Amino acid sequence: MKEFKTQSKRILDLMINSIYTNKEIFLRELISNASDAIDKLHFISLTDDKVNSDFKIEIIPDAQNKTLTITDNGIGMNEVELENNLGTIAESGTLAFKSEQKDKNELIGQFGVGFYSAFMVANKIVVESKAYGSDTAYRWESEGADGYEITPCDKDSVGTTITLYLRDKDEDYDYAQFTEEYYLRSLIKKYSDYIRYPIVMEVSKTKLANPDRAEGEDPQYETYRETETLNTRTPLWKKSKTEITAEEYDGFYTAKFHDYDKPNKVMHFNIEGSVNYTALLYIPSNPPVNYYQKDYQKGLQLYCNGVLIMDSCADLLPDYFGFIKGVIDSSDLSLNISREMLQQDRQLRAIGNSLEKKIIAELKKYMQADRDGYDKFFAQFGLTLKFGVYNSFGLNKEKLKDLIEFYSSSEKKLVTLSEYVSRMQPDQKYIFYACGDGIDRIDALPQTELIKDKGYEILYMPDSVDEFVAKTLGSFEDKEFKSVGAKDLGLESEEEKEKIKEKSDENKELFDLMKQALGDEVKEVRLSNRMKSNAVCLTADGEVSLEMEKVFKSLKTNAQMPVIAEKVLEINANHKILDKLKSLYKSNPDEVKKYAKLLYATALITEGMEIENPAEFVTTLGDVLAE
Repeated sequence: MKEFKTQSKRILDLMINSIYTNKEIFLRELISNASDAIDKLHFISLTDDKVNSDFKIEIIPDAQNKTLTITDNGIGMNEVELENNLGTIAESGTLAFKSEQKDKNELIGQFGVGFYSAFMVANKIVVESKAYGSDTAYRWESEGADGYEITPCDKDSVGTTITLYLRDKDEDYDYAQFTEEYYLRSLIKKYSDYIRYPIVMEVSKTKLANPDRAEGEDPQYETYRETETLNTRTPLWKKSKTEITAEEYDGFYTAKFHDYDKPNKVMHFNIEGSVNYTALLYIPSNPPVNYYQKDYQKGLQLYCNGVLIMDSCADLLPDYFGFIKGVIDSSDLSLNISREMLQQDRQLRAIGNSLEKKIIAELKKYMQADRDGYDKFFAQFGLTLKFGVYNSFGLNKEKLKDLIEFYSSSEKKLVTLSEYVSRMQPDQKYIFYACGDGIDRIDALPQTELIKDKGYEILYMPDSVDEFVAKTLGSFEDKEFKSVGAKDLGLESEEEKEKIKEKSDENKELFDLMKQALGDEVKEVRLSNRMKSNAVCLTADGEVSLEMEKVFKSLKTNAQMPVIAEKVLEINANHKILDKLKSLYKSNPDEVKKYAKLLYATALITEGMEIENPAEFVTTLGDVLAE
């Protein structure tokens, strides 16, 4: 028996116990090695017509003898190659072959350690191989780190046969499952579905045994064995877009991602750059059930030359594109020795950066070409894009600002910021927006009345993040965002401002009394021209808006410094309520205090905010109505 040329026991233990995160990976590795061997013979066949080009990889499970055999009709190995490739851990024939060829991107194996992953499931491995052009076949046999033997053997055809003698079942793992037809099918489908050569296996099938049965006779069935190709071979994303039908795209999506609703959008493209890759991406019609929960995992399936490397590579997508599903396939990836991770993060970053730019460009084209479809997409996933604008202190706002939409008060539908600005009146200074709990409630807010009366468009923002998005953006095309609840909307002339100031001064004592009644609930009570039909409304001075206060309250945090808006109770200067208050102030000032509390509670309700003391409100309302 020969010893391995390296510190075999230590390295073999490392590969079995540390390098690979799950045992099933061995089948991917052996199939990939078989594919590489066929690639080498296929290369020779281009100039040698004697080569049998009926290439295939065969899987032979034997449950009775607890063996699994993988055989190929590739280039095979002679005694020296068996010694070099299997006797020296981390020696790679594929890597050597790649260095000799001009097209180096189509072979999978590079490190020469994938073969040894089979020791995770087998306590003995036998390799029988006959090299192309050789008259003698050789047998390599090993039971692990103790060493190996190489002896001549009988083998008629060129190629390699690997037989794994599976381990006995232990308390953690049942190795017999690697002889089960269904399980082998699933592993090949998962990891090796796009190997370019047929992966075949004899499988059990059922057929009708009495097709010519008499009327009333029960049907009888019989089981038979048939060799079947288990892999798809050519990935859909490798085909030209002109060759793929919509039904094929949808069918692939359903089969791959188990979503039976048709996708909203398909994106299929090839990118050439610092790292070349092909992408087939889907935007679902609806978010997954757990999409807005912490346990949701974003990520794309990552392939290298059709071999699955990562089932969910989260690093390829920013969080705001986490709803996208699909596959990335690149031949330029530098993999680590287990082929489970990338060796160089810069390659992944290069793909991710390129992918992000391409997705943004595709979404912009989608918006232009199919606005109804884009609006449906945004209704489902727009919240994610808005969070992308707001998160990281607005780091990505320039990338995403053209993709977000808001409901328009005048258009009665979703519009982009660019569309809003294009319709702004010549004298309009600001992009007006209003936040609240739903479109209908926002539309009824008293703060919107003056702006509507002036004929200006308002963006309605019903989502909790919307106010933060407006604050993060600050402006769009040099037009500042302005909340309808801002102190100065820039809509009043100096003459109008002077008149309201005079009227406020005349009623200063009245407003001071109302402020006294409300205490710290409000910063100020003042007159306003912003309303038309409503008697009162709430606004906020300072940086914290009413909507921000509602959002932070909904989070139910125990912060020592709660986020509270500096509320202002505004009285409609042209409403009859002002005359009522003035009359009460002269005749019965205590009644003014009751009205102040009722008007403040009314303003809170209109704004969608909670009344701190509902019982007091009901009592006060009863007292006023009884008078």
